[in-house]
Amino acid sequence: MKLSVASNFKRDLLAALEGYPVTELFGKLPSDSIGGGRASFMLSPLTVGQLREHIRSAAKRGIGFNYLINPACMDNREFTRQGQVELERLLELVEDCGATAVTVSLPFLLSIIKKRHPRLKVRVGVYARVDSVAKAKFWEDQGADCITLESISVNRDFALLQAIRSAVKLELQLIANSNCLLFCPLSGQHMVNLSHASQKGHASRGFMIDYCALKCSAEKLRDPSNYLRSEFIRPEDLNTYLQMGYTSFKILERGAPTSVMAQRVRAYSEGSFDGNLLELVQPYGYKDTSGVGTGWSENLWRFFKYFFRPGTVNTAELLKLKKLAEKRGLLSAMEWDPVYIDNRKLDGFLAGMQGINCRTTDCSACGYCAAWTQKAVKVDENFQSEMLALYSEAFGAFNSGTLWGIEARSAE
Repeated sequence: MKLSVASNFKRDLLAALEGYPVTELFGKLPSDSIGGGRASFMLSPLTVGQLREHIRSAAKRGIGFNYLINPACMDNREFTRQGQVELERLLELVEDCGATAVTVSLPFLLSIIKKRHPRLKVRVGVYARVDSVAKAKFWEDQGADCITLESISVNRDFALLQAIRSAVKLELQLIANSNCLLFCPLSGQHMVNLSHASQKGHASRGFMIDYCALKCSAEKLRDPSNYLRSEFIRPEDLNTYLQMGYTSFKILERGAPTSVMAQRVRAYSEGSFDGNLLELVQPYGYKDTSGVGTGWSENLWRFFKYFFRPGTVNTAELLKLKKLAEKRGLLSAMEWDPVYIDNRKLDGFLAGMQGINCRTTDCSACGYCAAWTQKAVKVDENFQSEMLALYSEAFGAFNSGTLWGIEARSAE
């Protein structure tokens, strides 16, 4: 087994990963000309010099670095002269810094990199949405070195996992600890939103209301069964995937503090975890935020840099969203667990999933995840009701137009 681990670019990260099967780190600058899979406001500041130092420090420990050039959309700039100049400059920088691989989601970029920078391994990211044998074979034929399969539609489809593994020879990778909704209908929009929110020169200038994440979180609180109707792989269940020939796993999240990343790597390396599963799979709500710059002053700086846009949105309504973000644990440390998923009580959960075709099954008629939710998931009722009210208010502002100062005409 080998792990590809998200880098927070902190000085203590490499020492914390010592002794575990980490073969690669992945990450990128908070913004560049191409963009990537996370919005700039989700990532800590990082200079080119710090990036270079981090990559070289990892190399001294025998750990490679995978730079993410993985947007779902480039606004067609890849077909312009200026876009190509910017792409080439970024690739030269990435190679000069010592990166061993890059991740792409657009086929056009794969061909370019293979031609111009053959030293770099090219990995296909989850935003390429590889969820079939045909797609996997396409990327293999184009010369990809590795494919990260689309976790939201693949991780629980064992017949498909077996078929893809049998059909291609290149390395296949699975995201182990994401917790998106299974077959998420928001994913396409979310990928594009996040991509543009980290592209230098884009009209949005890094501004983004993460509607998709808000909607996803609201759906989970509305029906806690959705916490289990997800694509996460528990540490205890890795053997199921190893036996199918999957040996490469990706560990998220780039905005997490070192203590959280070390806990996640340890759990998946040892194949065991006691506690709240959300500590492994949730991309926010950390109890320890030391070292990730989530103090009051940096939060205020980020708010003004990325969100204070009086000419774009209604500031008063935006401040209400800030309150919602604070309650979700996005802007400060969580002091308690309003949602608790007892990982030990999920022993046996995956075994039962193997007999269910989730793609063709109506969840409300199946009831499998709902039954396990009763057993393993606890949600504080006061938190649930308060948050659902805040979500309802936020979506009301979106739908009515008040977030943007628009007085929408009501239907007669």
